[in-house]
Amino acid sequence: MTPQDVIKLAKEKSARIVDLRFIDLPGLWQHFSIPAEDLNEELFEEGIGFDGSSIRGFQSIHESDMLLIPDPDTAAMDPFTQVPTLVLICNVRDPVTEQAYSRDPRYVAQKAELHLKGSGVADTVYIGPELEFFFFDEIRFDQTYNCGYYFIDSEAGFWNSGKQGTPERPNLGYKPRYKQGYFPVPPMDKFQDIRSDMVLALQSVGVKVEVHHHEVSTAGQTEVDMRFNTLTKMADSVMWYKYCAKNTALKHGKTATFMPKPIFQDNGSGMHTHQSLWKNGKNLFFAPGSYGDISDACRWYIGGILKHAPALCAICAPTTSSYRRLVPGYEAPINLVYSRRNRSACVRIPVYSRSEKAKRIEFRTPDNSCNPYLSFSACLLAGLDGIANRMDPGDPIDKDLYDLPPEEAKAVKHLPGSLEEVLDALEGDHDFLLRGDVFTRDLIETWIDYKRRNEVDAIRLRPHPWEFALYFDI
Repeated sequence: MTPQDVIKLAKEKSARIVDLRFIDLPGLWQHFSIPAEDLNEELFEEGIGFDGSSIRGFQSIHESDMLLIPDPDTAAMDPFTQVPTLVLICNVRDPVTEQAYSRDPRYVAQKAELHLKGSGVADTVYIGPELEFFFFDEIRFDQTYNCGYYFIDSEAGFWNSGKQGTPERPNLGYKPRYKQGYFPVPPMDKFQDIRSDMVLALQSVGVKVEVHHHEVSTAGQTEVDMRFNTLTKMADSVMWYKYCAKNTALKHGKTATFMPKPIFQDNGSGMHTHQSLWKNGKNLFFAPGSYGDISDACRWYIGGILKHAPALCAICAPTTSSYRRLVPGYEAPINLVYSRRNRSACVRIPVYSRSEKAKRIEFRTPDNSCNPYLSFSACLLAGLDGIANRMDPGDPIDKDLYDLPPEEAKAVKHLPGSLEEVLDALEGDHDFLLRGDVFTRDLIETWIDYKRRNEVDAIRLRPHPWEFALYFDI
């Protein structure tokens, strides 16, 4: 789509407002809006200014001026605003150097795709993330000098199975038991219509959807799966996905959260990330007759993912909540091995189909708290490093990894167990991310510093409610 096409679309859709969106370093969409009559071709060349010092992970106050450059290929009408609003996803540019901004996550994703083509290994990477999340009816949380708590509620939460109802809202049962929320039909699944509504919103902005269903956890855990796409386009779709989930929830009087582990002792929410490399229309991961029908290139790609997994986690599972999810017993992919069907392995090879077009790997460790532009790019760079150095991932393990004999279990390596550990791993292992100038040292240093100061230290400094149960009477 050209700028002229965008201007024509705005007129056809009677857009009154143009919304300009971009992503901050941690991974949240930001935006501001302009009147539709100010949409012109110059906007796509010259951009529009904003204060970069007010955006997380961007500029210091003495160098705050930045530019947004809209991408005409991203134009879509917002499905939720009352005033007709055309949305454009933007890249960030430095007005002084007139260069793309090194800490713009979308630019990182675009550089990753260019680096792939320049490597000669492949010309296309396809990414297919599976985002899981929760619809809740209420959420309250606070932290003061003398108090700290959170409270979640859901009409579908099994903890409410004995709750007395009211004449306006009686308790009618049908609440999925803990770890038994996978695939029940209504009325046990209370979220069919809200998920369908979300799917229609996604389709209206050009995001293709394959399936939606209730997930394993009680209380409205949900999965809506998008059709795979190329890296930057898929990251754009993830941002639309979160936007549509949250606004559809609000429309239905609910709230949506992508927090990895909001409920104690039930499954958390991940973002299993399917990946495959293609060249000249051929899937480089496909080799019929081998283990899982995967090629040597695929095995080496897996080897790169497994070797760099601790460092990758600092980008792909980058919150303290991520390590409430990555624990044994909840299908958590904490084992640094690969397998055809084992869901507790970090890397799985789906075997639903033996078709070439379906052959891919599934990296199960990432979660929705990541910045998708950075996460997908980091995965690609780790896999390419594996191919470049022919990294052997070892033998696959198709046994229950939680029930291995002690002597076999000792040989299986595990992911680090905290955000602090994976940030240390990234600090010591990031050269593979610098290839092709995809990530810069400045971005990585800013990321590590931000996470340590604003998340690791922030959690460490605050008393935890359960500490009072453990220690108040000592």
